[in-house]
Amino acid sequence: MRGQPQEFDRVLSSMCTEPHPVAREAAERYLATNPGDPATYQAVADLEDDAVATLGSLVGLDDPAGYIASGGTEANIQAVRMARNRAVTSTPNVVVPESAHFSFQKAADVLSVELRVAPMTDDLTVDVGAVRRFCDEDTALVVGIAGTTEYGRVDPIPILADLADEVGAMLHVDAAWGGFVLPFTDHEWHFGHADVDTMTIDPHKMGQAAIPAGGLLARDEALFDALAVDTPYLESAKQATLTGTRSGAGVASAAAVLDELWPDGYREQYERSMANAEWYADAMGDRGFDVVEPDLPLVTVDVPSGLFEGLRDAGWRVSTTGDDEMRVVMMPHVTREMLAAFVSDVDRLTPTANINT
Repeated sequence: MRGQPQEFDRVLSSMCTEPHPVAREAAERYLATNPGDPATYQAVADLEDDAVATLGSLVGLDDPAGYIASGGTEANIQAVRMARNRAVTSTPNVVVPESAHFSFQKAADVLSVELRVAPMTDDLTVDVGAVRRFCDEDTALVVGIAGTTEYGRVDPIPILADLADEVGAMLHVDAAWGGFVLPFTDHEWHFGHADVDTMTIDPHKMGQAAIPAGGLLARDEALFDALAVDTPYLESAKQATLTGTRSGAGVASAAAVLDELWPDGYREQYERSMANAEWYADAMGDRGFDVVEPDLPLVTVDVPSGLFEGLRDAGWRVSTTGDDEMRVVMMPHVTREMLAAFVSDVDRLTPTANINT
């Protein structure tokens, strides 16, 4: 029995969105292709090259190496795996911010590396002094976040790059969500700003590609040698991806939407999203709530638990940070009309919101 497709008219906390029409059409055309065997599926392999080249334009890299992954989790695991395999120590550690995505916990578990978690400062970016203290001769990788999932903050990537260089570690930037909005800001976050080795950037988030379409990029193709394994029964001799068979639909979708929207379409979307974030932050602040002001198009607000549950009961798909602040992500499907309806429900529920605090 066929179910109904996902409706996004009340989805406010997801970092996924409705695919752009060109992304949807391309995904359907390439459902039966496997970029994991590029010699056999040459057409989709060529589209992957196109997608990686355009992603390089977003992140300040003229000659990028990389591939379209299943998502940010796979890309982050691969970055840790690459650093571990290149490390000269038998006891490698990885230093990440407290704001790092939970995929790094998975990576540490799967790859048996020590994960050292540096706290955040009051501005919700990583404490550089703590990163410096945690780094030693066994540090294989330092991680910075460019668009944190809870607060949309950007770590000081050039400073982290210098710290990584000092201890002979690689630097990985997780820009899974932020990578499609940061090109239109003044932040220093990418390969052109610092000595970044690898980066996660996901077309299926703000990029509006169909799921799954993550991305892993590297400054140098040779870095992928640390991941390569022989593939004797395929037409291609080696493979550096984590999964074998991969989604041709995701690859084609990413290539199509990047060609359609970069750069002007993404710039226009960023401007709409930031305007919505600022409007919503002002609206909630005017109502007396404590608001974490947006840097990127993501807003968190401290609301009573009763109000949060009331909004969930009203059908709004919202979530909280680790500190129980309600977060709203201004994805492409989030309109001003949606936000106005949401704030209207906040007003309706506020008089009774404190009953369960």
